[in-house]
Amino acid sequence: MNLKKHISPHGTVMAVSMMKDEAPFLLEWFAHHLAVGFTDILVYTNDCSDGTVEMLQRLEELGLGHHRPNVIAPGVKPQPSALSHAQEEPLVQGADWVLVFDADEFLSINHPSGTVDGMLDDAVAQGANGIVITWRIFGSNGVVDWSRAPVTEQYTRAAPPDWNKGWGVKTLFRFDPEYWKLGIHRPSIRNKHLESGFADSVRWLNGSGRPMPDYFRFHGWRSIRRSIGYDWAQMNHYAVKSVESYALRKFRGNVNNKTDKYNADYWALQDRNEVLDTRILRHAPRRAEIMAELLHDPVLARLHEEALARAEARLAGFRETEAYRSLRDSLVAAGQVPIANVEAKPPKLRDPTRIAELMIRVSGERAEGRPAPEAPAQLDPYPPVVSLSEGADTEWVRNQEIELPADPGVFSETALAAVRAGKFDRRHARNIAATLGDAVRLLDVGGGVGLVAMKALRANPRLVVMLQDDRPGLADAAKLVHRRNRMGDSSRLRVVGGPLRLGADGPDEARGLAACLNDFRPDTLRLSRPHAIGPATLAAMPLETVRRLVIPLDTEADAEALRTDYAGALAPLGFAESPAAADSGSLVFLRGYTPTPEPSGI
Repeated sequence: MNLKKHISPHGTVMAVSMMKDEAPFLLEWFAHHLAVGFTDILVYTNDCSDGTVEMLQRLEELGLGHHRPNVIAPGVKPQPSALSHAQEEPLVQGADWVLVFDADEFLSINHPSGTVDGMLDDAVAQGANGIVITWRIFGSNGVVDWSRAPVTEQYTRAAPPDWNKGWGVKTLFRFDPEYWKLGIHRPSIRNKHLESGFADSVRWLNGSGRPMPDYFRFHGWRSIRRSIGYDWAQMNHYAVKSVESYALRKFRGNVNNKTDKYNADYWALQDRNEVLDTRILRHAPRRAEIMAELLHDPVLARLHEEALARAEARLAGFRETEAYRSLRDSLVAAGQVPIANVEAKPPKLRDPTRIAELMIRVSGERAEGRPAPEAPAQLDPYPPVVSLSEGADTEWVRNQEIELPADPGVFSETALAAVRAGKFDRRHARNIAATLGDAVRLLDVGGGVGLVAMKALRANPRLVVMLQDDRPGLADAAKLVHRRNRMGDSSRLRVVGGPLRLGADGPDEARGLAACLNDFRPDTLRLSRPHAIGPATLAAMPLETVRRLVIPLDTEADAEALRTDYAGALAPLGFAESPAAADSGSLVFLRGYTPTPEPSGI
């Protein structure tokens, strides 16, 4: 065999993966990642029965890869188990660069060099020590039947690059086990080094070679619109392949032991074929050369042929069953679901206030000199600490078609009486649709359990809401209330529990609020607790995207004082009060609004 281990100017560039019964596809995957330039490939396996282990052992004997058994402790899932082993593996600890990814993922180097080395050359020249590579979701390409053709050549159609349900990431980064803990999407800084200054040295680029947002040093497993990029690299995710390949996986199980993962809903999500993407085929000639060399080894050739024959024999048996025919028909039907109708489990979204708070802590800033928080409003409807459990004995009462818990752990005595009467925050809930007008992105600061936000969402299907409340326990209670009302979809209603003021914020600073505004970019801001953010503080916030400011009133007596305070602070920013909202129970300030002058007397 003429294959030799690649020597990189960047040292050991290691791929780490975990597999279960991937023998039919293993040699292509291995050859492809040797072709793009990895110096070392380490694979953990568990519960294999199709020759995967024997093939990896042979590759190790040939000096082309490394295999380790994934010994799984009771109660631990396979992926975290493999990562835990890899963290302690001397080969990984000695690697310079590491990328963790799965057997159904193929790295496509779109960088002009076409190699990992060339991409790292440019990254290192920028002082970077990591590249965050975003998925592209590749579908079945309409292929139903099993084929021995290469995966990357059979499946050449993918979801559009701007489809955010496919924006998961994998991270190629400079590894030091003292500072980093491995993760399936990205590593995390070890807790003991969060405040050591190490975070300041983390400089990651996106898949186009542009700097990642600062928050990503600490949190996140998906790209966002401003961090997406594919000019240098993308991770092609072939989660389904053909209908018959999918059938093999369903009847086999999966590496992470997820119950009934391979159903029609998962197929509809992953079988995206909207656009042609053949960029990975630039690697096909070298991959084919390497695979041909691998098959010159009689042991690998035999194991490869046996794996293919075994898969084809299993399929032949499946095809005679009603379960196979039912699965095939359901998948073909699921593949017709338009991309706009695809539903996905919403990701756990980042809390910009918590991330900003962590970044301040990491910077070493202390809270000396931080102003004391303002006293809560006298009519605060929530107790000092909110607590709600999902017990069967909780009484739920409909308020404005929204179910609220009649629970003294959630509401103050006066508010609880209103909840039981079905009248909690009734005026604002009734008027919120008219108050918000054509808003599509609402940031509700101090929004409590979110009654008003949920009413607004039901009235406007285009609306997306970020609900912030840092009163102890209230954000967690709000999430339970939202789930109770079947509004737990965090892609439309996102709850943030971090504080508005952070670290040593001065009297007119609120970096938690600024983080929410910069992250969410609302067109409408609702100050449900105006006492928490005064006019001068608000005027200093990044309000560039805000077109409408809403201040709900507890009593009419509040109106004149709030109107005077906020009108003066907001006027230099181009806001003026809209008298059309006078009867809504809220003050509404619009950017660019010009009040009609009252006619002069005669």
